[in-house]
Amino acid sequence: MAEQTKEVTPVRGMDLNRYMGRWYEIACFPSQFQPKNGANTRATYTLNEDGTVKVLNETWTDGKRGFIQGTAFKADAKSDEAKLKVRFFVPPFLPIIPVTGDYWVLYIGDNYQYAVVGQPSRKYLWILSRTPVIDDEVYNHLVEKATEQGYDVSKLKKTPQSESPPETEETPDDKGIWWIKSIFGK
Repeated sequence: MAEQTKEVTPVRGMDLNRYMGRWYEIACFPSQFQPKNGANTRATYTLNEDGTVKVLNETWTDGKRGFIQGTAFKADAKSDEAKLKVRFFVPPFLPIIPVTGDYWVLYIGDNYQYAVVGQPSRKYLWILSRTPVIDDEVYNHLVEKATEQGYDVSKLKKTPQSESPPETEETPDDKGIWWIKSIFGK
């Protein structure tokens, strides 16, 4: 494992427009904010006119779609570092409590096809791809990028993705119940 004393270093000069669109979660550090048995997890980013980013995180559990919407924005508008903040309002079914976290893009692959995202605390880590399935060579390369940033990659959990993930929002919505279950570790 890489030295923990090394500072987490985000990408510099990221093209936010190229980063927009759908990203599939290939692996992550499990968190209390995601269902333990979620599948086909993905994020869709849309650039707003004011320069902020609309965030839609979705996952499917037992055939039901769980989702939460938020907003991302540059932590420092004058910096060229890919340090973003993301804000969600919880619980999803009655969004009244703002929760803001760090979203640092640590690595972007060729043509913005892959990304490694984390936080300076190293508590959270995501490996993302434009496609729901990637080959082992690419996955191992992305894991190595996380290791170089000092992450304990033994905590990574692969996210089940189907070759043909749901493309619409027509699946039953779980009404935010996933969020309550995730707090209790389910």
